[in-house]
Amino acid sequence: SKSLNEAISHLEACRISIGDARPTAVNLRWAVDRVIDRAIARSSDLENLRDNLLREAHLVAAEDAEACAEIGRLGRELLRDAVVIGTHCNAGRLATAGTGTALAPMYAKFEAGEKLRVLASETRPLLQGARLTAWELNDAGIDVTVVPDAAMASTVLSGEIDAYIVGADRIAANGDAANKVGTVAHALAAQAAGIPFYVAAPTSTIDVQLELGSEIEIEQRDASEVHEIRGERLTPFGVSAANPAFDVTPNHLITAIITEAGVLKPPFMDSIAKAMGRVGGSA
Repeated sequence: SKSLNEAISHLEACRISIGDARPTAVNLRWAVDRVIDRAIARSSDLENLRDNLLREAHLVAAEDAEACAEIGRLGRELLRDAVVIGTHCNAGRLATAGTGTALAPMYAKFEAGEKLRVLASETRPLLQGARLTAWELNDAGIDVTVVPDAAMASTVLSGEIDAYIVGADRIAANGDAANKVGTVAHALAAQAAGIPFYVAAPTSTIDVQLELGSEIEIEQRDASEVHEIRGERLTPFGVSAANPAFDVTPNHLITAIITEAGVLKPPFMDSIAKAMGRVGGSA
């Protein structure tokens, strides 16, 4: 860009395109809005703008790493007696600027020398559990087993899993939590087995503008992700495929929400409001 005004116009276009890329996840839009708004407010020329954008982006990353560490500390305390932990999708080092959200307590337990085994669902159709969670936990030296999505419920009901912890892409004011599609099935299995089901997420994931999870927009992805695996067609031509990227877990299935501002427990409408008041903002 040749001028400050041209650069700002370009940033506004980027704000829209990046923010709309993942309509269910609130963190991306929150971070983009924060970086752009603060950089523009503090900049008097083009060079200023570049420096302020970079500075604010680094600050967001540093704060995210700190939030992950605190989520890890608090989650480890909740999971102190849990040896076998189930998780879904990927919410670790590959998804954050730190040790992750759902995986942060696992790293904390492992680093403290506590006994730990992780059962990671494969997470169809893009296999984030099999490809990402299994890779990063194994790389860290943590005992991890990949389990087919369809086998997780029976595994939970057999008594093999002590607790569940997952991440979230958007949490409504009442505690309903949107996460990778399939999460609701894990939450229902956990409830049936009588084991805790935790959601781990920074407060930037909480959208207090939405009272209920039913108001969360669910991203619909291309059907080819269901029809194919690594480019190979599995379903007959002429067959349609549904591919929602997320589902919403009702708050009554969630034991607690672990944030950097504390462990939030039911009634979530109250605990979330108090937590957002402490951090001084809303998504």
